[in-house]
Amino acid sequence: MASSSKTLTLDSSHLFLAALQSQSLPPPPPSPLSLSSPIPSSYPPSKLIPNTRFLVDAFRGDSSFSVSYFLSHFHSDHYAGLSPTWSKGIIFSSPTTALLLTRVLKLPSPFVVPLPLRQTVVIDGCQITLIDANHCPGAVQFLFNIPGPNGGRYVHTGDFRFSDSMRFDSFLTQYIGSDAVFLDTTYCNPKFVFPSQHESIDYVVSVIDRVGVGVGGGSLRDVLFLVATYVVGKERILLEIARRCNRKIHVDARKMEVLRVLGYGESGLFTEDVCESDVHVVGWNVLGETWPYFRPNFVKMKEIMDERGYSKVVGFVPTGWTYEVKRNKFAVRTKDSFEIHLVPYSEHSNYDELREYVKLLKPKRVIPTVGLDVENLDSKHADKMQKHFAGLVDEMANKQEFLRGFYRGSCEVVDKVERDASTNEELDKENEIKETKAKGSDINDPGFALDNSSSPKEPGIQDPVVLNDEDISSLEQSRSPDPVMLNEEDMEKLVQELRDCLPTWVTHNQILDLISSSGRNIVEAVSNFYERETEFHEQVLATTATTSVTTSQSSSLNVSASLSKAGFVMSSPIGSIDNALSKVYKSANLKHSCKSNISPGKGKGTIDNKPNKKVKVNSIKSGTSPGKRKMNVENKTNKKVNSKLESGGSKQSTITSFFSKVLPDVSKGGKVGTLFEQSPIDENLLPDDSAKFYRDEIDQFIQIINGNESSRSCAATILEKTKGDINKALDIYFCNHEGDLGESNKSVLVQSSVNNCSPGQKKNVLEKEHVPDISLQSTLRKDVDATPVSLPPEKYNPIEHACWRSGQPAPYIHLARTFDQLEDEKGKIKATSMLCNMFRSLLALSPEDVLPAVYLCTNKIAADHENIELNIGGSLVSSALEAACGTNRTKLKEMYNKIGDLGDVAQECRQTQTLLAPPSPLLIRDVFSALRKISLQTGSGSTVRKKNVIVNLMCSCREKEMKFLVRTLVRNLRIGAMMRTVLPALAQAVVFNSSPNFYREGKVDNLKENLQFLSAAVVEAYNILPNLDLVVPSLMNKGVKFSSSTLSMVPGIPIKPMLAKITNGVPQALKLFQNKAFSCEYKYDGQRAQIHRLVDGTVRIFSRNGDESTSRFPDVINIIKESCRPAAMTFILDAEVVAVDRKNGFKLMSFQELSSRGRGSKDNLITVDSIKVDICVFVFDIMFANGQHGWTRFMPQPTHGYPSQALRSKYCCWVSLSAKDENI
Repeated sequence: MASSSKTLTLDSSHLFLAALQSQSLPPPPPSPLSLSSPIPSSYPPSKLIPNTRFLVDAFRGDSSFSVSYFLSHFHSDHYAGLSPTWSKGIIFSSPTTALLLTRVLKLPSPFVVPLPLRQTVVIDGCQITLIDANHCPGAVQFLFNIPGPNGGRYVHTGDFRFSDSMRFDSFLTQYIGSDAVFLDTTYCNPKFVFPSQHESIDYVVSVIDRVGVGVGGGSLRDVLFLVATYVVGKERILLEIARRCNRKIHVDARKMEVLRVLGYGESGLFTEDVCESDVHVVGWNVLGETWPYFRPNFVKMKEIMDERGYSKVVGFVPTGWTYEVKRNKFAVRTKDSFEIHLVPYSEHSNYDELREYVKLLKPKRVIPTVGLDVENLDSKHADKMQKHFAGLVDEMANKQEFLRGFYRGSCEVVDKVERDASTNEELDKENEIKETKAKGSDINDPGFALDNSSSPKEPGIQDPVVLNDEDISSLEQSRSPDPVMLNEEDMEKLVQELRDCLPTWVTHNQILDLISSSGRNIVEAVSNFYERETEFHEQVLATTATTSVTTSQSSSLNVSASLSKAGFVMSSPIGSIDNALSKVYKSANLKHSCKSNISPGKGKGTIDNKPNKKVKVNSIKSGTSPGKRKMNVENKTNKKVNSKLESGGSKQSTITSFFSKVLPDVSKGGKVGTLFEQSPIDENLLPDDSAKFYRDEIDQFIQIINGNESSRSCAATILEKTKGDINKALDIYFCNHEGDLGESNKSVLVQSSVNNCSPGQKKNVLEKEHVPDISLQSTLRKDVDATPVSLPPEKYNPIEHACWRSGQPAPYIHLARTFDQLEDEKGKIKATSMLCNMFRSLLALSPEDVLPAVYLCTNKIAADHENIELNIGGSLVSSALEAACGTNRTKLKEMYNKIGDLGDVAQECRQTQTLLAPPSPLLIRDVFSALRKISLQTGSGSTVRKKNVIVNLMCSCREKEMKFLVRTLVRNLRIGAMMRTVLPALAQAVVFNSSPNFYREGKVDNLKENLQFLSAAVVEAYNILPNLDLVVPSLMNKGVKFSSSTLSMVPGIPIKPMLAKITNGVPQALKLFQNKAFSCEYKYDGQRAQIHRLVDGTVRIFSRNGDESTSRFPDVINIIKESCRPAAMTFILDAEVVAVDRKNGFKLMSFQELSSRGRGSKDNLITVDSIKVDICVFVFDIMFANGQHGWTRFMPQPTHGYPSQALRSKYCCWVSLSAKDENI
């Protein structure tokens, strides 16, 4: 460590090694001390100062790459991770915070280095200044000045509250225009506009003065005031109360220790004697929880009041979180003799103050340090917070940095170009002076003439134009900088660098003009281009159209004669001449369009709304007067460049066009622009031509629609119309149910004549006119609309009609198309047939996807007894829709109010969205897996993780997938398919696929008996074993040999009881049995219990709905264990748990008494000793015992006597009558 009288210089590595040696600790590995050790890319950017290894308030997680830590203040959420055993690195902080670290947290002092306030120090070569943060004692803001070409200036506020004094802070104002501000965004929300600290303090003092009467001696005082504070913080309120209310403040021993460190311990304002003050400081959450809203704790307040002998308690909770936007700024919670005043006193900046702070510094960017998912700066929440400061940051600097990404050179080259540009600007001024002086002699020199063969020509420009002295002077004044300053090699290099940043359709002269107008600054040239990209493209198209249509619309340029006459002296290389004369070779319209302030968006609207005109290039003849020539050249600012464009031609370029395939450059004689930017000048662009241009797109299109070679003509026609945009083509294909594929008028006219031709003539006409056969397209459209699953079983081929191939995972679109058909189908038989066809393809091609498909069809993700739910509300789904479809909540609400179904709303939003590329197809197994993943998300950040999964699913949706995915998420599929429909459909699919003769004969009647048997068997099996994970694989393995006896009950899986039917009385019930013997059971006023004993001896209890209630009845478990015989290894009992009063003659009690027992949970078990209501178990039936079903087999003999007689000897008794008829 070295120091001087002016600047303190520190080295983190040396300090760290010295600290380790002083503590006799082993030396660290070389990586933290080496500047070459990599910084993990996943490290939170809000904790790391760019271009350094300085970590701020980051003491948890992997930080082995650094030994330089900075702590902004002594609050637990910032120093979390510090302990007395800390030895990871050196901690730099303010002197007050350093003292708290060593005395309160007991950190080894060699690892803590205090830095002076308002004095610049140098650490590891970087200048760092600490200034007050107006937060808590010792809280500071860090000002980092990082040297070097990749350095910068950064401000890290820590936790702070903005004050007017910061506007005039000499250190802080040096960081105006800094590269970034790491901002305390605790209250970055417009609703947080709480008052100033002084106003809040005045309120607290006024309440104490008003309420605090009767303060004096005696054992019972009147009012106790409680002030909630942090370990460090809110000292300003306490000091003001003590000073203005003339009271001491009572604190506990820990708070007093902190106050002594802060210098307030010996001030006489604080005391540890409870009886010495009626203003007591309590912990932060003693009076109630403050997040996410305040929840008072009056019970704790009563305990404190009774303990300390007061008759009334008034509490103060000073925090911005308690602020409520009401007429009264200071909310009050009252109950009996308790009051809690919610004081919006905050040591964080409110929303308006945050904006004022950012406005003061005007940084290039704001990096939030507090909030949900701020560790990921690309997250939606971080982006949302940054939008609050739009217009307050330096947008121009951000724009320059963004454009540097397009520049494919090193940073050094960019800097060199900028330096050259600034140097040339100075030289330009000198040259202008010299040229002005020499103009008289140079113009009269007839000895110089420039051969027009060396100058490049725009396409369509044939002859040079004659310029007079006025034109030459105007030209010299307009050029900047002087092109003579670059030689040919440098100019070519500059042109090539700019060409690499632009689309290939940009002409050479346009590049020269951009270089000239930007002062040879590549970044500015790229910026200028993309601001007027549409205009440049229209110019190129106009020039191309002019060349192909007529040469009479071109200008005649004769440079040699005019320059020879005018004596325009040029001695620069050809590249420089090109630059100087680039504006001469442009048409007048081109010149003025470059100067136009019309934005691309406005230009686009103008083209769409006005008829196209022919290109008009002004001819300048030698006989025209100078005034007229000048007017012809320059007075065109009100006219746009007109091009020979057909209606619906090229509009504003999209990002997809920038990255799409391109045609040869104009300079090489080819056509201009990307494939779907071409102006449809050639009306003979036919499907055959489209097939050549869009070969890859056609193949991809056919693959998406599951078409074949017969679809190629249709695909070519659609892609020709959409200029190769697959997304638009798919929209036309799937959304246009009338089959109108948007053919041109010519195609329609020709097709009308084709329909009246013979087959041979039809072929000739189509070949001659190169028009696709619309009848074929209509047939194709009709086949797609008629989803194959709606076909009768004998006509449906599970392999050929499927939209994927054997061995491939089944796509979710297979389910979505089926659901779409089921939605409109009301008949159960037809719906079952559709589901059957859907399952047949899955069984044939992707058997492993059958089980996930069954779950998705029944809108489940697990068996009912597992209690696994998505726990997703409509609000979360709507938020995901906003992110996935680029819509907003207001529009979604309006659409929902109009449509009434969130799935239909989502589908509508998806259809109106254009994507850069077709999404990767959703798979059935992936959707099901994602839903299971969502159900497992718990804890902090689970909502964000759920949303991310949902957004990823939505972004991959095609056709109708979005609608049914959203309905699945909100648990309302609306297809009318229940378990009793889905399982028989699967069983029928198994029968069809297991019958090879069915495909040859195609007769369903031959399989009718098998279909009915297997359908009934699978439903019965599910009734006794309601677990699809067991039923579906067994059905697939056994095939037609499957029966209800294939599966047995499994203890631990509850069986759903049959629902009772309402009857008008006993006579009607007896009539239903038709004089058959039956058993009946007494209806007890208790709770139905299904008691399972597992192989390991565990007893589990389920309600009639299948919900587990084992934790609620520990006494039932004891009763069952005492009652069962040793031979009873496993069993399932159907019983009723009834409350009983054993002290009053074993009286049976009501269900309300039973309900008063505690419910318990996995985390809060009920013990037998805590039970106040006794119970008795009445067993109705033994449904399963030792591996055998026991519907009636194990029914005991009737008991004699009243239930009370049985209760005297046993807690568990049988209540039943034997059935004499075995069929009952």
